[in-house]
Amino acid sequence: MPKSISTTCLFCIALMFSVSSAGAQDWNQWRGPTGNGGSADANPPTKWSHTENVKWKVAIPGRGSGSPVISGNKVFVVSAVLTEQGAKDAEAQKKAQAQNQGQDGQQGRRGGRRGRRRGPAIPMVEMDFKLFCFDRSSGDKIWEKTATTATPHQGTHSTNGFASASPCTDGQHVYASFGSRGLYCYSIDGDFVWKRDDLGQMETRNSFGEGSSPTLYEDKLIVPWDHEGPSSIYALNKLNGKTIWKTDRDEPTNWGTPIVVNNGDQKQVVITGQTKVRAYDFESGDEIWSCGGQTERPCATAVAIDDLVIVGSGHRGSFMGAFKLDGTGDIAGSDKVVWSINQNTPDIASPLLSNGRLYFHKGKTGILTCLDAKTGDSIFPATRVPEIKSTYASPVAAGGNIYLTGRSGNTVVIKDSDKFEVVASNSVGETVDATPAPAGDNLFIRGEKHLFCIGK
Repeated sequence: MPKSISTTCLFCIALMFSVSSAGAQDWNQWRGPTGNGGSADANPPTKWSHTENVKWKVAIPGRGSGSPVISGNKVFVVSAVLTEQGAKDAEAQKKAQAQNQGQDGQQGRRGGRRGRRRGPAIPMVEMDFKLFCFDRSSGDKIWEKTATTATPHQGTHSTNGFASASPCTDGQHVYASFGSRGLYCYSIDGDFVWKRDDLGQMETRNSFGEGSSPTLYEDKLIVPWDHEGPSSIYALNKLNGKTIWKTDRDEPTNWGTPIVVNNGDQKQVVITGQTKVRAYDFESGDEIWSCGGQTERPCATAVAIDDLVIVGSGHRGSFMGAFKLDGTGDIAGSDKVVWSINQNTPDIASPLLSNGRLYFHKGKTGILTCLDAKTGDSIFPATRVPEIKSTYASPVAAGGNIYLTGRSGNTVVIKDSDKFEVVASNSVGETVDATPAPAGDNLFIRGEKHLFCIGK
């Protein structure tokens, strides 16, 4: 067997067995079972409307932009829901803020300049942090758990919320992270198993809020903890939540989620950072290699193909690079950096790797680029996606198609091919910031107010 083919086969086999007990037609965590944003067996519809191919639609109280995850006949989503007292306090804050803005406006006009003040768009009041479980076929609620009731210690960006991390599941347990409010483990049937609410409180840059998701791999939960205070990354035992290792990181706030990849017999945890992208030994947490060049406040999650991992960021700068996994130490400027680009790279949305093609948005826009993942060569140049202007959700691949979702709620489906070819354009009629989840014959979309199951 040729070396290149054998390496590819071994890598694919390792990926298939590495994602705990995720089954076929499941979507077990952020970016799916491979970590690259695609599903090998899903085949959801490409067209839907209010009356066509919406299998079910259920209201979700509160606010959350964590993606849905699917295991067997269950769908899980998280949300931060105002308590009764929190709703009263929020209304009082809203009235007080309106009054203050009115006074500021009068003062601004007297001085010939309207005053502007940025306050927290989402009130810092008491909330229930919830995990919901729905029946995959009908949308009926199976169970609902309040992990904790708390008042956030810090505000968040007007487009963010307090439940932005995606849950994850191995088919036996489901894990819900609410960042500074804690990480909670339940059985697949909703029984409480363990919690970790002792990791501290994050202080995010500019009070933009939290959003990194934990990564589930074999026996460990990898939990990123980058903020304006002491940053670190944890590996927790998935069965009891105990710390297996903790590694300190010289990084400010980072919204990226780790990915676990294989370099021969060695497993590596790769996570972006404003200072450097770094790889850690999965078993010990020791740093293996690193490379600078990232932009400010990175958000996008890496993807991997064969012996390469690809990392990008696109806020106040532009960088994307492909790194070989067999490097050690600082690999900047070495042959371990296979290719890099400095234009049109993604900001909030993570890249998608499907069939050797790397798809990504420019910044937070609807402009899409496609490269050869191994070489960095252009497959098709930056192309404006019709009906999509602003993006937070990441692209996903299923059934030979790519699903591109904008904040407006529009999802444009294009062919997974070397040419930019639009298949259909659809809308769920409300804001969508969470990345859709393809599983089986369905596409699950978490909107601002509802969870949609797109299916025939």
